[in-house]
Amino acid sequence: MRVKPKKYSQYPWYLKPFFWKQFKTYGQLLKPALLWAREPKLFAAVASLYGVLDRKSSPVSPLLRSLVTVRVSQINWCHFCVDINSAVLVKRAGSIEKVEALENWRQSDLFNDQERTVLEYAEAMTDTNLQVTDELVNRLRAWYDDDGLVELTGLVAFQNLSSKFNSALAMPPQGFCQSPRMPGS
Repeated sequence: MRVKPKKYSQYPWYLKPFFWKQFKTYGQLLKPALLWAREPKLFAAVASLYGVLDRKSSPVSPLLRSLVTVRVSQINWCHFCVDINSAVLVKRAGSIEKVEALENWRQSDLFNDQERTVLEYAEAMTDTNLQVTDELVNRLRAWYDDDGLVELTGLVAFQNLSSKFNSALAMPPQGFCQSPRMPGS
């Protein structure tokens, strides 16, 4: 890691409930959270945005949210993000098959039309050699109205923020998934 977390006692008291919830959910504190929390207002903003995007009432299903977060993380070479998001994807998909096929999703029959279109959109938003086209957005309209498109776009943008932050600071995986695939590995 290029930046080290502070000592736990140095974080403000009002962030401790966030840390407690992470520990309860994951069995450990998430190192990226400790780095974001070096700037408490920034941490609160990022944590709030993530909470909104990963809520139960989201128009983007939990499985699709996980597919997006893993694929964007792979493209951005975020080892931590691939690790934690792959573990969540395994839970939501019920197996590791989609995790292992995700890097080459176009060649796999494991993904349905909606998943393929959403993955294409996530890649177009993430890879600077690609672009989002009107044709692609029109295909997404088979599943999403304007509000859903905004939410999906926000999710992809958030995961780009998160994975680029973690990748730039050389955030290591924390051992959540035993088979996270990285591009080119």
